[in-house]
Amino acid sequence: MLKTNINRLRVLGFLEGISYLLLLGICMPLKYMMDIPEPTSYVGMAHGVLFIAYCLWVVIVAAELKWGFSKIFWALVASLLPFGTFVADARLFKPEEVKR
Repeated sequence: MLKTNINRLRVLGFLEGISYLLLLGICMPLKYMMDIPEPTSYVGMAHGVLFIAYCLWVVIVAAELKWGFSKIFWALVASLLPFGTFVADARLFKPEEVKR
């Protein structure tokens, strides 16, 4: 599964998307509604590391597969939106895997 860079990007996207949803859907309500800030720091740190890794890996894969500006732009925008990396996986990354 993790033998190609595009598959590594897909896994990073999945993990980054899950961490973002955990941060927004669970940790932030715990912090602001129930005054329990501890989970936010741990999940926030994990999400930050995964976010940076995802962005760097998009650039690596883009250089390797010679993506155009539009595809790179949408892959990076996907990391900013909830559920964005899942959509990017289905629309941007999975078709690349089939071509190889």
